[in-house]
Amino acid sequence: MHIHIRRTGGFAGIERRAEVDTSARSDADAWHTLAERSLAHGHTEPPVGVPDGFCYRITVDDTTVYCSDPRLTDEQRTLITRVLKEGA
Repeated sequence: MHIHIRRTGGFAGIERRAEVDTSARSDADAWHTLAERSLAHGHTEPPVGVPDGFCYRITVDDTTVYCSDPRLTDEQRTLITRVLKEGA
């Protein structure tokens, strides 16, 4: 499974991208579960966010969803944090 996160917005408007390939990971099953739950609660179009909030595009293999602060699910926040390796 290939997971790609794109974060835009925020006060400075700086875009950040990161990706993880789970195929060779020993914890791939946990990543797959987290990714599937994150996709299940995403939007097909970018939602309206809040001023200076972050907007996210989550792509898992060939499926893309959108979400934004402050309305992230716990699973989305965890996935974003793990992939970007910073607080989301």
